[in-house]
Order: sequence, then structure tokens, then C-alpha cells
Amino acid sequence: MVSQTPNSLILEEQTVFEEKPLRSRTWRAFWRHPLGLAGVIGLTSIVLFCFVGPLIYPASAYATHINALMSPPSAQFPLGTDDLGRNYLARLMLGGQVSLIVGFAAAIASMIIGVGYGLISGLAGGVVDAIMMRIIDVLLTIPTLFVLLFLDAVFQPNALLLTIILAITSWFGVTRIVRSEVLSLKQRDYVEASRAFGASNWHIMLHELLPNVMGTVMVATIFQIAGSIIAIATLSFLGLGLPAPAPNWGEMLSTSMNYMFQNAWWLIYPPGIALLWTLLSINFISEALQSALDTRL
Repeated sequence: MVSQTPNSLILEEQTVFEEKPLRSRTWRAFWRHPLGLAGVIGLTSIVLFCFVGPLIYPASAYATHINALMSPPSAQFPLGTDDLGRNYLARLMLGGQVSLIVGFAAAIASMIIGVGYGLISGLAGGVVDAIMMRIIDVLLTIPTLFVLLFLDAVFQPNALLLTIILAITSWFGVTRIVRSEVLSLKQRDYVEASRAFGASNWHIMLHELLPNVMGTVMVATIFQIAGSIIAIATLSFLGLGLPAPAPNWGEMLSTSMNYMFQNAWWLIYPPGIALLWTLLSINFISEALQSALDTRL
């Protein structure tokens, strides 16, 4: 156990004392940013629509109504029906659940992988850092969309597999950001002081470096959520997403293109608006958070 001198205790108390006001100022700046509030409200409304909506409107997303094929919005079907007579509102809510769950899960998984790899690479430095970064450079030369299409075509797609595929193909950017931050932070006085007091590399990574890169990581992760949702929609639009009859916004958009010139507007606009609303809300949150972090600094 490393003994602590009075000076080190004073330094720790000052760090804790200063850290809390910094965090509170960051969150105050975020909530005062108009885009931050709009983004939170927008994303919350989408989450409530997708997850609470089915409890309020418990209609089946799979049941077909032969007598109501391509039916426009009505009292029975608020957003009409598709070409198979399925309730479009119910499918829109269920499709949003898949897009949001897979998008958030893939972004969080890629963040964990990227942060861990970046912390180790940046703190190790030297030859280890050079080798680890060359591996990243090689992986970045492989087109992500090609990998997604290949893996999705080889394996039977499901929500878990889609999450894993998106996670293992999207963590490189987070790694480079974290590694760059660590290379700068590890030269700071408080890191050198911790090392002088005998702190291990593990302690330095978790207690000195990780808290100071989390702001940047959060912004990158929020962007990654939007990227994952776009990737899901792209794969589904190309017919390589989750197998039928499971709905998602990309698949609904793809199917609606077949009826673009048949005045079936209720098949085109709802999934497009839902997808655009979600992406704009996420981008607003990331913009406000980045602005709040810049204000703090």
C-alpha cells in the first residue's frame, strides 16, 4: 500500500473539489444550449413512441388484413396499412425499437472496445503504440460497408449478430481519438505525480486518464449511435438487414419505394420522418455536449 503525504492528500482534495464544479458547469452549459434541450426532447419523444406507444396502442405488427390492403390512414389504422395489409403504425413503432436498441448497443460496445484499446496504446507508447496503431491503419483501409455486406450475407442476420457486426467495424475512430488524448494527458503533472507515488498503469488508466477522456468519448459515442442507426437502415434498405417479417425503418423505406408513384404517401413519409427525427435529435445532443465541453475548457 502506498503511503500518502499531506501534500498528496491536499492535492486529491483540491482535485475532487474542482472536478465537481467543472462537471456541474458542463451540464449547466449543456441544458442552456437550445440544441441540447431540443435534442433531448426529440430523442425522448422517439423513445416513448417506440417503447411506450405499443402499450397504449397494442396492435399487432404482423397480422394481415386482406380486406384492407394498401389502405390509407383511417380511424382503424392511423397510419394506414402496407401492401400485405399490416398495421403500419404498429410496424413503425416496432421497427423503431429494433433500430434504437441495435444502434445504442452497437455504439456502446464499440466505445468500450475503442476506449480500452486507445488507453493501452497511448499509455504504452513506443513500439507497442506503433504496432497497435499500424493494426488500426490496416483495418481502416478495409471498406466498412463492404465488411457489413459480406458478414451480413454470410451469416443469418439477427439483432445480436447485427449489433456485433456494427460494433467490430466501428471502434477504430474512437480508438484514435482516445489514443491522441492519452498521449497529451499522460504528460500532465497530475499523472506524473501519481506515477511518482507508485501508482500502477492500471490505476493511472482508470483514475487519471479515463475520467479526462470521457467527455470526448461521449461526443464520439453519440455520433456513433447515429452512424449505427444509419448503417442498420442502409443494410435493411439493401435487403440485407433483419429477415422478414421483422420490421425496421430501413426495410420500410425500401419497400415504400415500390409505391412511390402510386400516391401511397403514408408508406413513405412516416419511416423517413422517424429516421430523420432520430438522427437530428442525436446530432443536436452531440453538438450541445461538444459546445458544453468547449465552454468548460
